Amino acid sequence: MEWSDEGIILGVRRHGEAGAIVELLTRGHGRHLGMVRGAASARMRPLLQPGNSVLASWRARLDEHLGYYQLEATKMRAATLLASSHAVYGVTHLASLARLLPERDPHEEIYQRLILTLDDFDDLGIAAAHLIRFELAILAELGFGLDLSACAATGATTELVYVSPKSGSAVSRSAGEPWRDRLLRLPPFLREDEAESGSGWSGQDLFDGFELTGRFLLRNVLEPRGQGHSDARAGFINAVTRAMARVAIP
Repeated sequence: MEWSDEGIILGVRRHGEAGAIVELLTRGHGRHLGMVRGAASARMRPLLQPGNSVLASWRARLDEHLGYYQLEATKMRAATLLASSHAVYGVTHLASLARLLPERDPHEEIYQRLILTLDDFDDLGIAAAHLIRFELAILAELGFGLDLSACAATGATTELVYVSPKSGSAVSRSAGEPWRDRLLRLPPFLREDEAESGSGWSGQDLFDGFELTGRFLLRNVLEPRGQGHSDARAGFINAVTRAMARVAIP
C-alpha cells in the first residue's frame, strides 16, 4: 500500500531511540498517522513541528498497518508560530479539534480552513475569527452544524443577531428581542452579510463567537465523549482578551 499527499503536522510522539509517530491532517487521506525513521536527527527536528506543511509519502504492507512516512517540507511555519504564545495555544487547540475527526476519512474543507488559519496567526484578531470559523466547520463536519442563514422564527435573512441555544438556528433582531437574555449573540463576522467586512470587530464580538461555538462543541461533541474544552483553547481566549484590553486602554 502506498500513496503521496500534502499534509499538515498535528503532532509528533517519540517512538524508540530515534523514531517518531507523526500525525498529519492530509488533504485526501484525512487524519493519518505514520512512523518516521531518524526523527531525532538535527535535520528532521525542525521539520517535525506542529503547524508545518509537508509532502508526505506513506507506505505499508497492508492498509490497516501504521506504515512509514517520508516527509518533505513545503512550508515551515513552526518557528514563527512558536514565537508568540497565542499562536502556540492556537496550534495546539486546532490539533485537538482535528482529532475529533474520524481517522483516515478525508475532510478537504477542514484541511483548507486549517491552512487559512495557520497562515494568519500574525494578526491576533483575524486568527481568532478564523479559529471560531474552524470550530463551526468542525461542528458541521461532525453532523452538528448551526443554521445561521435565516431566522428560525420568521425566515428573514437580514438583521440576524441572535442564535437559539437549543436549536443552533439564527434569530432575527425583531423576533429575538423579547427573549434576548436567553439567546446567544451572533457576532457580525459570522453573519453572511458582514462576513467579508474585514477585521473591525471588537473583543466582545470575538468573545461572543467563542461562547457560541464553545457551547455547541461542549454539548454535542465533547461531553458525549467524556471530554471538555482543551486548556489550549482557554489559553488562546485569554491571550485574545488581554490583547484587546490593551488596545482599548487610551
